[in-house]
Amino acid sequence: MNEAMISPSGAVTQGFSASPVPTMSSREIADLAEARHNDVVSTIERLFNKGLLRSSRKSRIEATGGRPVEVYDLIERDVYIVIAGYSDEVRARIIDRWQQLERGALPAVPQSFADALRLAAEQADQIERQQQALQAAAPKVEFVDRYASANGSQGFRQVCKLLKANEARFRLFLLDQRIAYRLDGTLTPFQQHIDAGRFEVKTGIAHANDRAFAQMRFTPKGVNWVAGEWGKYLAAQQQEGALS
Repeated sequence: MNEAMISPSGAVTQGFSASPVPTMSSREIADLAEARHNDVVSTIERLFNKGLLRSSRKSRIEATGGRPVEVYDLIERDVYIVIAGYSDEVRARIIDRWQQLERGALPAVPQSFADALRLAAEQADQIERQQQALQAAAPKVEFVDRYASANGSQGFRQVCKLLKANEARFRLFLLDQRIAYRLDGTLTPFQQHIDAGRFEVKTGIAHANDRAFAQMRFTPKGVNWVAGEWGKYLAAQQQEGALS
């Protein structure tokens, strides 16, 4: 919106004010993703707890059928992180909706050549940031197709090769995300992930020294799942680096 400003000389000139930053609600994300709103809210709260989102933590309450429902409003960058694990179709719908939001939030027509130049520079910067955010937040969807057909369980190094992941970085990811922990120096999955069918633990006796050992193995379901979590983790890390 244009507004009057007073120049240092005291003359009144027409200024060019920035538009409000558009946001997307968790309710709208759920609708576009065809997902349960509670699941989207759970993802948002988990990411807030990890310090990965930059939107205001404040939420609003909607009354639905007499029952209050908590709804979050997220900025563009945070929406991309929330949907990092969704399908290409969902991300396409989100991007299309963002374009509509941005068109609705565009400033008024510039009133001077200087305003037009400033608007062009701002839009170019916005496009560049959006492209960077899309590249960083794009989920590793191809992982699902490549690994869902994996037969039998996979060891740690096998999964690292499948994901083309650095072993040390992937190990830190498993520990940091509380997917696994160290037991006598060996990576061991948390019980809830074993119960979910993502891992199994193979035990045996080493022939060289007759010592008992336990080895964490990723089931085909676990490879599929951890690929998506790894993709989201990388997207969040890249976003932090790009926007810090």
